[in-house]
Amino acid sequence: MNTVSSISDHNLPRHIAIIMDGNGRWAKQKGRLRVFGHENGVHTVRKTVENCVKIGLEYLTLYTFSTENWNRPKIEVQTLMKLLVSSLKKELSTFQKNNVRLNTIGDISLLPKKAHKELLEVMEKTKENSGMTLTLALSYGAREEIKNAVKTIATKVKNNIISPENIDETIINTHLYTHDLPDVDLLIRTSGEHRISNFLLWQIAYAELYFIDVFWPDFEEEHLVAAIKNYQNRERRFGKTSEQLN
Repeated sequence: MNTVSSISDHNLPRHIAIIMDGNGRWAKQKGRLRVFGHENGVHTVRKTVENCVKIGLEYLTLYTFSTENWNRPKIEVQTLMKLLVSSLKKELSTFQKNNVRLNTIGDISLLPKKAHKELLEVMEKTKENSGMTLTLALSYGAREEIKNAVKTIATKVKNNIISPENIDETIINTHLYTHDLPDVDLLIRTSGEHRISNFLLWQIAYAELYFIDVFWPDFEEEHLVAAIKNYQNRERRFGKTSEQLN
């Protein structure tokens, strides 16, 4: 059976990132409002987090709300923010039970005050948890992230804090939102779309990509397991040849 218990410990990904796509279309297929899809998507998040903990995953990053999502209808954005607040309150006990540390990337200063406050409170309450790190990408855009990193590095060069010839991948990494996270090993996108959508462009340089034709609310344990097993059967060469690896 395709359950988490069937996954081999060999060649497990360390960091999985997921583009949780398809909530709105899932609801539309059922003749319901988009918010119905988002509400059911929250249940999928809980199940996915718990399954990743069982697998022993170290890092899980979820594309929760992009910088472009602010352009959606105002009522949908308001609903998503309310859902974020209520979800964080409900899931705190789940995080504590599973030893999950909550983290975030993105410009969270743009979040409504209540959502911002709740997010920081849950992060504070879980900061000592030593199990999986769950990162929510909120008000996140990879181009914005890279732009901000370049501006900060340029300012430091101007102020003689960093020498131009010393700028390397490590310097760039330390100025990204994800400076305390490892690169992504496996990127999963649901809903059948084959796009990255401005998500972790720097961090997925050598990630394995897995696209599945299932809307996020229908993403089950079996789909997660299939993605990981697919990853385990791939040869990650990082520019080398198969002979060099062997």
